[in-house]
Amino acid sequence: MDLQNQMKQAVAQAAVDQIQNGMILGLGSGSTAALMIEALALKLKSGEIKDVVGVTTSFQGEVLATELGIPLKSLSSVSEIDLAIDGADEVDPKFQLIKGGGACHVQEKLVAALAKKFVVVVDSTKLVTKLNLDFKLPVEVLPSAWKQVQKTLKNLGGEGNLRMAQKKAGPIVTDQGNLILDLTFSNGIEQPELLESQINNIPGVLENGLFVNLTDEVLVGKVENDEVGVESLKKI
Repeated sequence: MDLQNQMKQAVAQAAVDQIQNGMILGLGSGSTAALMIEALALKLKSGEIKDVVGVTTSFQGEVLATELGIPLKSLSSVSEIDLAIDGADEVDPKFQLIKGGGACHVQEKLVAALAKKFVVVVDSTKLVTKLNLDFKLPVEVLPSAWKQVQKTLKNLGGEGNLRMAQKKAGPIVTDQGNLILDLTFSNGIEQPELLESQINNIPGVLENGLFVNLTDEVLVGKVENDEVGVESLKKI
C-alpha cells in the first residue's frame, strides 16, 4: 500500500473510532469515505459497534453500505444526524471546503448541514492555503440551463466547462439527473461565503461545491519520519 492510501486508511479508522452505539451516521462519498464505510462494517460485524444507521450521500455509498450489511435510512426519514463523516477535495485554513470531485456534493451538503458534528477526513495533500488554485469548483446545473448559467458564471469571474464522462460519450450526469460545470477563478476564491450564495442565487443552479462554515473537525493523514499518523484539527 502506498503512503497516500496508508494516510487515507489511517484517517478513515480515526473517524470510525468516534462512532458510538445508536448513532445516526452520515456516510460520505469518495475513496477515503469508502474506507471509512468498510471499517465501520467490520466493527458492526464484530459487535464492537451496535445499533447504528447510515444515511448515504451518494448512490455509490448506498451500494457499498448495502453490500457490507450496514443498515440505512433515507435522508427524508431523519430529522437529525449525530455524526457525518466525509472527504474533501480541498480544505483551507478556515475549514472551508471544495467538494464535488465525485459529483455528489448536493447530497453531501444536505447531510453535512443536518449533522450535529461534521468530520472531514483527508490526507495532507488536500490542505491548501487558498481554495480553487488547483481544484476546480463544481456547480450542479439543470441540463436545459447550463449554457445560460455558464455565461452568468463568467460574469462573476469563473471560467467553466461541462464535466465530461470518461467511459461514455457526453457529459457526467449526477445522481439528481443534472450536469456539472467545473469552474476556475483566476486568483482562486477570495470570499467563499459570498461566492457560495452568489452562485446558488443564479437561476438554473441547484448547488455548488463550496462547503462554508459546516466543518467541525478535520482529520488529516500525515507522514512524518516515514511513519503514517493522524492529526486532528478543530475549530478554535
